[in-house]
Amino acid sequence: MTMMTMPIFADGLKDEIAPTGKLRVAIAISPAGGAFWCTRTERGYAGVPVDLGKAMAAQLGVPVEYVVHQNSGQITDAAGKGTWDITFLPKDAARETKMSFGPIYEVADATYIVKPGSTVTSFASLDQPGVKVAAVNNTTTMRGAQAHLKNATVIGYQTYDEIFGLLNNGEVDAFALSRDQLNAMAKKIPGTRVLDETFKKTVTAVAVPLDHPLSLAFVTKFMTEARTNGVLRQAYDHNGLKGAPIRNE
Repeated sequence: MTMMTMPIFADGLKDEIAPTGKLRVAIAISPAGGAFWCTRTERGYAGVPVDLGKAMAAQLGVPVEYVVHQNSGQITDAAGKGTWDITFLPKDAARETKMSFGPIYEVADATYIVKPGSTVTSFASLDQPGVKVAAVNNTTTMRGAQAHLKNATVIGYQTYDEIFGLLNNGEVDAFALSRDQLNAMAKKIPGTRVLDETFKKTVTAVAVPLDHPLSLAFVTKFMTEARTNGVLRQAYDHNGLKGAPIRNE
């Protein structure tokens, strides 16, 4: 009985998780890369989601295809359109209405970087009328910054690159993002400062479109095993995150 039912389950899973014959992995691009963001390379793409998606496709026995977006908000908006099969992105209540999440694999501190020469050193001195804070549009970090800042104005932009240029030129006062991304940015823009405080813990997890129960079961099992079999550790180490801890919850 078991031997007969396994191939049926496997076929059903492939039909649901890879209906085009490929595993389409939605990714978002930034210059810094990391646990969520990916980068363009001469050979294609790099990032933790790139490596995890490739390993998932290999386990399924199908090719991998990366579906590129400018930010996590665009991935969210496409969740019901059938353009991607799996993704890895920050989880929040708004997104849980549009996709199903599996295990969390990263928790990051969200904070702000201030423009070169800024006198701002704390959240209190940042949250003032007339202060412009940039965020990547329609992201969990943007929603967190809007809830956190009572007096400063939070403005959404489509790409990391656009905000990088605005901050570098002093056209915005600050940028809200995860601390590891901002620390990388600070090295590229002299005179900037990453604030010490944290306004939000951002959790990143694997996700599939709604009403894909076989897909959700597969990615949940894959990510649970990835924590202990070395796949997640290898993905982190391969993408410059050797010091980053692996989540085991």
